[in-house]
Amino acid sequence: MKSFRISLSRRAVLALPLLAALPANAQTDAWPTKPIRIIVPFAPGGSGDITARLVGKYIEDKTGQPFVVENKPGANGIVGVLAVKSAPADGYTLMLATTSTNAANIHMFKNPGYDPEKDFTVVGVIGLSGAFLVVPADSPYKTLADLLAYAKANPGKLNFGYFNASSQVPAEVLATKAGVAWQGVAYKAIGNAWTDLYAGAIQFMFVDLTAGRGQVVADKARPLAITLAERSPLYPKLPTLSETFPGFTSTGFLAIAVPKATPRPIEEKLNALINEAISSPTIHDRLINEFALDAKPLSLEQCAAQDRDERAKWAEYVKIARIEAQ
Repeated sequence: MKSFRISLSRRAVLALPLLAALPANAQTDAWPTKPIRIIVPFAPGGSGDITARLVGKYIEDKTGQPFVVENKPGANGIVGVLAVKSAPADGYTLMLATTSTNAANIHMFKNPGYDPEKDFTVVGVIGLSGAFLVVPADSPYKTLADLLAYAKANPGKLNFGYFNASSQVPAEVLATKAGVAWQGVAYKAIGNAWTDLYAGAIQFMFVDLTAGRGQVVADKARPLAITLAERSPLYPKLPTLSETFPGFTSTGFLAIAVPKATPRPIEEKLNALINEAISSPTIHDRLINEFALDAKPLSLEQCAAQDRDERAKWAEYVKIARIEAQ
């Protein structure tokens, strides 16, 4: 009898881990049961903010749970990234992953405080895009050649604005390739950069196609070139930088990521929702025909591969730009 009791006790002990796991599994299966938050590590008005709200609204409508966009700008996106890194890995805190956060920062900062590959999993790619090189609509520079001619004749007198890696690195690469010198002015928010551009404090800047479209369409900003490998069907008259400097392209991505320990079933659910969102007729049309994003559904494995490719590509961009890690 005593032996039987001991045996029963051992069975109970062995069953405890299985019993403890049931609530977590049930929570995973039921996800989402409460509001989902996505941290955009940049100020409102940028491409990440715009697309996060667009995809977030779809997910909110599909799941019936509120989708809250929270902007946490600072330090080239690092402030927001660290906030997500420290959040529970339960699928309720997401990160808008960008070229800056996932590809460039590890090459531009000696210790950003995170490793994009070890700390996060990309669960969906919203799209790939390039950037405009823009000047104010009333600028004396009508073409890229005009801008470079002035820069060569007046070293250090032109200022460009930047607010993330996608706006800083191309300007520095262009200076290297053109053999000119100009000064960069850092901004915490894209809105402040636009204000100074129109006020004359800076003379040009690179801005991604999504965030720059409104200003270009409104004829407030004049694009001089585009960073894609080929001319965009949306802007067929706008030359690429590679037409002047062969091989000079600068493209990046917008994605959604979660902390690495997030359960795989939740990652799969998020991947499916994001792919549904960017494939829905209304959103797909806007991403392609309004924001000039290359948007197509990717599996989790394809998302991981894209994430790695972006890091390799931007390592080369930063090297050419001669930007020393801070």
